[in-house]
Amino acid sequence: MAYGGAASVPAAAASGSSAMKQVKLDKESELRIEVNVNTSLRLRLLNGTAEIFGTEMPPENWLTFPPRMKFAIFTWHGATIEMQDNTETDYVADETPMISYVNVHAVLEGRRNRAKAAASDTDASQGPRVIVVGPTDSGKSTLSRMLLSWAAKQGWKPTFVDLDIGQGSITIPGCIAASPIEMPIDSVEGIPFDMPLVYFYGNSNPTHNADLYRVLVKELAQILERQFAGNAESRAAGMVINTMGFIDGLGYELLLHAIDTFQATVVLVLGQDKLCSMLKEALKQKPNVDVVKLQKSGGVVSRNQKFRLNSRSQRIREYFYGLSNDLSPHSSTANLSDLAIFKIGGGPQAPASALPIGAQPVADRMRLVPVTNHSELVNQVLAVSFAKEQDQILSSNIAGFIWVTDVDASRKKITYLAPSSGELPSKYLLAGNITWIDT
Repeated sequence: MAYGGAASVPAAAASGSSAMKQVKLDKESELRIEVNVNTSLRLRLLNGTAEIFGTEMPPENWLTFPPRMKFAIFTWHGATIEMQDNTETDYVADETPMISYVNVHAVLEGRRNRAKAAASDTDASQGPRVIVVGPTDSGKSTLSRMLLSWAAKQGWKPTFVDLDIGQGSITIPGCIAASPIEMPIDSVEGIPFDMPLVYFYGNSNPTHNADLYRVLVKELAQILERQFAGNAESRAAGMVINTMGFIDGLGYELLLHAIDTFQATVVLVLGQDKLCSMLKEALKQKPNVDVVKLQKSGGVVSRNQKFRLNSRSQRIREYFYGLSNDLSPHSSTANLSDLAIFKIGGGPQAPASALPIGAQPVADRMRLVPVTNHSELVNQVLAVSFAKEQDQILSSNIAGFIWVTDVDASRKKITYLAPSSGELPSKYLLAGNITWIDT
């Protein structure tokens, strides 16, 4: 699972496709940019120092940003940016919450140092476990990236945990995942896809099967706990956990579940007083948990439903083709008899005849249901489980994904696209409601 890299473009090539302009940034200001929906954007740092999502920009190197991307270039001391004059929107802002964000980083840095100095078999050796919460479009993913990149710049290897099934920062939407961050996150490519730990939920909405969501969150947390137990460095570095923008009702319950399951020690609340107050009240019996409200950036842009759907589609396309269309996925055909395809959840726990009089059968949210109507799989993204036996599927993470392009019911054949050629790691596949059409 890997993205393509940011393109390094010679100055002559960069300046040839459209008019160029220079933007001068004063200290502690930022250039906020929305890339055009149809064209990419190329820019470079001419002088001074600046960063994107907490990662320093390389001087004089041209960077190419894909269509629709939204980001900000921040400078602590002043900088000049040269860029194509073809953005959807770009403007300079001199009021940002970056000072408060970097102050949080400094506090976390102190806790990591204290954890590193403590004996490895004591509770004090656990570094900060930070969970970032807030409503939709409050900047949670951006703040998470900044905290991770700043930590990596100091030599730490924090673990990034992404619980946002709606968008997906580590892998495709419909999953929860975790990955160690060993260096500042690339401004264009995003989170590296080398060896993520991924669990397939199969939907972008947690209300579809909240019980399954809780089970997968618990599985992921338990695996990370075992990894931390044997790695003092990762334990001291701690983790940064990104969450969904679903914060009311069931969403709030799932937030509390995540805080408890991952044993979070710092809760960063972006942009909502009510949520901050509710969490402080709910967590007041846990003195080792700090709830901190932070201002959301004025550069955060509200995204409508159409934009979110397009973003999900783009994430799936990037998985198979790369960020710059530089990957070559492989088409294969397999016998349906050689595969075992399941959905999770559905079907009654017991037949009505076996229930007490008047009781109604209740769906078993954890039940594995074989997919029998294979035609419905066309255009679905299926997860390939690492499970070797059927009873291991719920507790097993995901090796990768395939996209079903055709099902021949008469010949009982399935044609699919995979990131690489060769046999699938397992015959066990999971279906959900993640579909994609290659346009």
